[in-house]
Amino acid sequence: MTTGSLLVADLVIAVLATAGWLGGGAASAARRRPLALGLTAVALLATLARAITITALARAGWWFAAEKILIAGPLSLAAVGVAGPRLLRAPGDIRAVALPLLFAGYATSSALLVTILHGYPASAGAGLLAVAGVVAATAISARALGARPSRTVSRVALVVAVAALLTGTGLTVAPGAAPAVPHGHGPPAARIADEPTRRFTLTAGTATVDAGGRNVAAWAFNGQVPGPELTATVGDVLEVTLRNRDIERGVTVHWHGYDVPNDQDGVPGVTQAAVRPGQEFVYRFRADQVGTYWYHTHSASDVGVRMGLYGVLVVRPGPATGLDVTVPVHTLAGRQLPAPRVERVEPGVPVRLRLINTDSTTHRYAVAGTPFRVAAIDGVDLRGPTPLVDTAVLIPAGGRYDMVFDAPATPVALFVDGRAVYSTGPVPTATGAWPVLDPLDYGATAPVPWSRTDKTFTLVLDRGLDLRRLLPRYAHTVNGAADPDIPQQVVRLGDVVRFTIVNRSQVVHPWHLHGHHVLVLTRDGKPAAGSPLWLDSFDVRPGEVWEVAFRADNPGMWANHCHNLAHADAGMTLHLMYS
Repeated sequence: MTTGSLLVADLVIAVLATAGWLGGGAASAARRRPLALGLTAVALLATLARAITITALARAGWWFAAEKILIAGPLSLAAVGVAGPRLLRAPGDIRAVALPLLFAGYATSSALLVTILHGYPASAGAGLLAVAGVVAATAISARALGARPSRTVSRVALVVAVAALLTGTGLTVAPGAAPAVPHGHGPPAARIADEPTRRFTLTAGTATVDAGGRNVAAWAFNGQVPGPELTATVGDVLEVTLRNRDIERGVTVHWHGYDVPNDQDGVPGVTQAAVRPGQEFVYRFRADQVGTYWYHTHSASDVGVRMGLYGVLVVRPGPATGLDVTVPVHTLAGRQLPAPRVERVEPGVPVRLRLINTDSTTHRYAVAGTPFRVAAIDGVDLRGPTPLVDTAVLIPAGGRYDMVFDAPATPVALFVDGRAVYSTGPVPTATGAWPVLDPLDYGATAPVPWSRTDKTFTLVLDRGLDLRRLLPRYAHTVNGAADPDIPQQVVRLGDVVRFTIVNRSQVVHPWHLHGHHVLVLTRDGKPAAGSPLWLDSFDVRPGEVWEVAFRADNPGMWANHCHNLAHADAGMTLHLMYS
């Protein structure tokens, strides 16, 4: 069983235990003895089963079990310790054990709420709040059941509940905020003095565009979705003038996966101010990275990219040879882009399909009708790629795969999530059952380029209640905090930096560090055994633990965030800063 499955199983078992204890308490209060005993038996079995899942999660990593061991464990023991003996000597009137059973239910439900609302890391504040909730709920139930605890017991319970509530609240919401992100808006292109050899203008504005045969409202660059395809040859100096016609929330251009100088990265509030209606900003950088990339707004990016503010950037080593096709996949107003395209190709012509996932979720791609090779991932060529047949690939949000083959005499088709988006003729092949390529085992190996690590950071991805705003929110969190309260990661120029990225949530988080590609070292403790994978976007699935590393060679302040842009907007964004 995978760690992600264990997380789900543990959650389900915790719900069963809670429901069993509370249901047993309610049934005993109603004097329904057989039902009460049956539900209590379910609760006891679920509590014991949880010991197994928690032990398994602890073996997978402390991140997955911390609050379960430190908070849920003691509360569950208290539940069994209080309810168990009373059940064994239950009197003829089953109603007498209602309160102990309800106490057990409150204990297990409080532990469950700590996991759901607080998550990682386990804290004294969360534990004290859980205790306060158990004591308060038990006291209220005692009064409802007509129990008459002594004044001393009542006073002690009140003191414990209030002290735990006050102390727990203070420890939980005490400000641990990161310092404000510094930024400066210096002159554009200060690091590139050469005259541009390629000039482009991107005008952002509202538009009505065709999406799969239906006109939909969009935000578009130059009135089209996707925006214009920007192309360059290595050595070119690109100059891109961004103008905002009428996007009220502002717009920027972030060159996704292209490791530009920091002042060209297009992150509002960090590297530049958002471009407001009627304003413009000029980007200038050298085309020194061959490969497939894309650009998109980083201002209100969750809305802006989804509405259509994106396009393709391709840098080639020289004149294109053969057939070069870009396929940026996007969902616009519920319609799938691009529209299906059929193109006749002469046999023997080299074909490169540049596959780009501009959505916030993973897509499944499959080339049918010919063997192919994955030549590059995220703009970086792979070492020794081998031919693949009847094999699909999963491309994370923001990711790019280059697939190459020589056109055969028979038709070839590219399927995305089962839909043919590009073909050279009809290919009736069903690809849904094909195995999925694991890029960590593909291609020829090479040694890791460093023998040391200078800085290490652990990012535990989760969900939890964020109380550090005027209005609380259920946020996507990193190490228990949400943007802007996640501490910055501070590195020095030349450091070799290692990230351990842990996903203890129930959803996929496609991770994206600006300004750098990272080298994949391990996933779930298994070393990468194929071509060196230099990625800028990679899916961290539920329960997975990735170790990646990079050399800090691009000074500045860099966004480091989940590229499911709704998650980033809901708190899963932090910053890497050079000291």
